[in-house]
Amino acid sequence: MHMKHLLSITAVALLTACSPKEVGDVSLGLFTTKDIKIQTFNDPAIPGVTCHISHVQADLSLADPSDMSIACRQTGQITASMLKDIDKSKSGEVIFTASKSILFKHLKIRRIFDADNRTLVYLSYSTKESEGSDKHSLTTVPLWGSQAWQELEDAKQAAKPKS
Repeated sequence: MHMKHLLSITAVALLTACSPKEVGDVSLGLFTTKDIKIQTFNDPAIPGVTCHISHVQADLSLADPSDMSIACRQTGQITASMLKDIDKSKSGEVIFTASKSILFKHLKIRRIFDADNRTLVYLSYSTKESEGSDKHSLTTVPLWGSQAWQELEDAKQAAKPKS
């Protein structure tokens, strides 16, 4: 019985770690059901990166707005070993998704690695076109000054032909 209890606690902790935490809630007015929600989460593969997203939540509305914003910063260690398993394709990988309305609209955040500039790029976007325009927002986390930058630089130097 003790083991089942421990497994349940572990499962809850893991699910909590993957879900965003609300850190702000701003009402858009007295006579509206729309609020700006501000949430934070850490990149699941690179815990040294923390992202904040803001988006409008419209309770009791079928047309939830698509406007959103994202800001990500280095808040801890980033190492080359953290980077080795991330998707390095041009389209990157989705690291966060949330339903925005009952009409199949989703907010997604995708991480893309810009290897030439040694920068993590985070793109937030809506999966459903809104008012003739796909809404999106972009932020970057340069690896400059991180342990990962130095490790990548050392590997680059070691790969150069010796003259």
